[in-house]
Amino acid sequence: MKTAPLILKMCAYEEGEVKRVNHFLKVYGFAKTIGEGEGLPQSQQEILETAALVHDIGIKVSLQKYGSSAGPYQEKEGPAIAREMLTELGYDEALTDRVCFLIAHHHTYDNIDGPDYQALVEADFLVNIFEGGMGRPGAEKVRKNIFKTKTGLALLDSLFLRD
Repeated sequence: MKTAPLILKMCAYEEGEVKRVNHFLKVYGFAKTIGEGEGLPQSQQEILETAALVHDIGIKVSLQKYGSSAGPYQEKEGPAIAREMLTELGYDEALTDRVCFLIAHHHTYDNIDGPDYQALVEADFLVNIFEGGMGRPGAEKVRKNIFKTKTGLALLDSLFLRD
């Protein structure tokens, strides 16, 4: 899978919003690592990596429409934008459907339905813990309530929960 065309398209879409570009690239790196560490089948790995690159694509429109980048707005606005971009780049319809589902649910943690979804949520949290300055108590809570994969737990522990 070649990600360069999608990364370039996302960078152009974000119009100089370097913080958001850095965020999705970091989430992509962690998602790739978690997926490979968990041995995801190639088809799920491709979905995961694609979703990681576009998971926050709804922020720009959410800020314009609602003056907020809150999770529910991202989940509402992101899928249509991602579908258009992925279709334009020639992504398979089934992959695009799953990626759009993941975008529409990546801030919803009570019904995670697959390893691609779990890995995406964990990767996003790894970045958000740092970017949001969550601190050790927050990281411990997230560890208890969200993280399930062996690879994600190892990353969380080594980055945020070492004594």
